Amino acid sequence: MCGRFFIGQPPEVYRAFYGYSEQPNFPGRFNVAPTQPVPVVISESGERHFRLMRWGLWPTWLKDPSDFPTLFNARIETAAEKPAFRGALRHRRCVFLADGFYEWRREGTGKAATKTPFAVRRTDGAPMAFAGLWEPWMGADGSEVDTAAIITCSANGTLSAIHERMPAILAPEAIGPWLDAAVDAPEAARLCRPCPDEWLRLDPVSERVNNARNDDAGLPEPVAPPASRRAPAKAAIVQGELF
Repeated sequence: MCGRFFIGQPPEVYRAFYGYSEQPNFPGRFNVAPTQPVPVVISESGERHFRLMRWGLWPTWLKDPSDFPTLFNARIETAAEKPAFRGALRHRRCVFLADGFYEWRREGTGKAATKTPFAVRRTDGAPMAFAGLWEPWMGADGSEVDTAAIITCSANGTLSAIHERMPAILAPEAIGPWLDAAVDAPEAARLCRPCPDEWLRLDPVSERVNNARNDDAGLPEPVAPPASRRAPAKAAIVQGELF
């Protein structure tokens, strides 16, 4: 799954990488959480555009979102079958702007369980293109909100050391087809697969990331894990890599 992520590079880096025409000047965000506004890229009439959307998809048929669950992730294996996602998978696909995400490794059970946070980023430092779905929602009072969810898939070998799911990270050559509504849903879904193991780097980070109110550039910085939570030798984390 993907419940927190970070966006830290200058805005012009994303503009050059994705090729949209807008020139937004947005600040870095280092602990993005569901229900917050998030930057995404969409395609309209063959051109890419930058948009801000609510992270947490509201289907167009939803009447009252007050008691509706927060759909911040959509499993690619079932998105085509789910009423909340199947229309968006066919017609309204997007890419979330991000540099990486956080995931927690759970150890132990019950009250003795601990969760160690990790920052997951690309080894080459490039933006991390999360496949997403979006829906425009209109309230009874005429209010309009664009909403979005991140697509998830099975974890690759690198991430499986801490979690069984991961966001679908698109290859650069897959971004165009994913955004193109002329590409049908089954073909688009095939683009959402675990990325190559060598793309990703895992770094233990401060437990301050557990609180979504903390949002500063130090959050994704690597820290030494507590001795009691260090992985055994066969899965040791050394210089940000798992082996």
